[in-house]
Amino acid sequence: LHTYAVLFLDLDRFKVINDSLGHLPGDDILRGVAQILRRHLRPTDFAARFGGDEFVVVLEDVCSAEKVLLIAERILRDFESPFLLHDTEMFVTASIGIVLGTAKYQQAEDLVRDADIAMYRAKAAGGGTYRLFDSEMHHEAVKRLSIETELRQALERDSFVLHYQPIVDLRTQRLWGVEALVRMVHPTRGLIAPGEFIPVAEETGLIVALDHWVLRAACQQLAGWRERLAGDSDVKLSVNISVPTLRKPGFLRQLDSIMAQTQLAPGTLTLELTEGVLLESSPKIQELFEHLKARDIELSIDDFGTGFSSLRYLQRFPLDTLKIDRSFVSQMAAGNRDFQLVSTILALSAQLGFAAVAEGVETLEQLTWLRQLGCEFAQGYFFSRPLSVEQLEAQFFSTRQGMGMGHQVGSLRKAA
Repeated sequence: LHTYAVLFLDLDRFKVINDSLGHLPGDDILRGVAQILRRHLRPTDFAARFGGDEFVVVLEDVCSAEKVLLIAERILRDFESPFLLHDTEMFVTASIGIVLGTAKYQQAEDLVRDADIAMYRAKAAGGGTYRLFDSEMHHEAVKRLSIETELRQALERDSFVLHYQPIVDLRTQRLWGVEALVRMVHPTRGLIAPGEFIPVAEETGLIVALDHWVLRAACQQLAGWRERLAGDSDVKLSVNISVPTLRKPGFLRQLDSIMAQTQLAPGTLTLELTEGVLLESSPKIQELFEHLKARDIELSIDDFGTGFSSLRYLQRFPLDTLKIDRSFVSQMAAGNRDFQLVSTILALSAQLGFAAVAEGVETLEQLTWLRQLGCEFAQGYFFSRPLSVEQLEAQFFSTRQGMGMGHQVGSLRKAA
């Protein structure tokens, strides 16, 4: 039986408003939010600003979950109308987490905690919506806290290992490069895939330290390979770098230190960035990219086509490569929408002078289509899964001075 409910409301991307317009317009929006909430309160209910752009609403004497959800929907519907700021219309959305009161709740902080968890689930769904708390959300929150603890311990102990997925030149059918992919080494669970801990690293800010570890370890590994090959290798190294890492003031200094230590050849290192970086309007990001290009470090946009790119953004930055997201490649069928999207991205890459890498290639049919469309490079399980250093050396570096690079696609498939 539910006798009350708690709604935890947080404005989406409110920091952008404060940073771009200033705090006074931001305060006007907060007052507008209070007016919206007041319209939906009954005499027995109350609302309060919890802090920043967060609000808590307590609904008393609720007879059903449906009634609570209806109120949440009405509140969100009011956000569809613009806020008027000095004759300028501003649209703002909100995310709402909902907890239904039960006898298990004995402390107010437990209610707020669970409503907050549900609110973040609403944000993860894209914002502008609500989510009703359930026990599974609490289980996941506890799990994420455990992962955060394990991640911090792993960073303290350097308990990570890199695997490398080959990138194939479809014109020569030879190994063109490798992408470094991190795994966390757990004392009892073994290797943990990045999909489990990278989101937590991004949420907690630990991604910056993790990026630095991966960049240093991968560059040291490539330097070791080049030394053993006596310089007779032109394999490229791709490393994923997050936007928070790029924003870090010391990033360029750390990169210079790594490059000086490893003495990698110009054009060897590629930094893979998400499409979100294209939305960065900061002059510092623009300046950073210019510094990177001056150091002959290449820039690639990862998972291209799934974000918010436009021609204007692509032209703004000195990019070298677009990586076509695996979701498009995996759904390709002759003439279908994904086929056309891949074809369009390849044509765009050619027109702008970018190289194109198709991710997630798993079948001979996909490979054949990509070749027909003029795709230059590809990676995926058709060629190889991500491999340990030992596996990569055994399968791909074995014909020239003990570590040759001459394997063609037919041989590469043996690693799949």
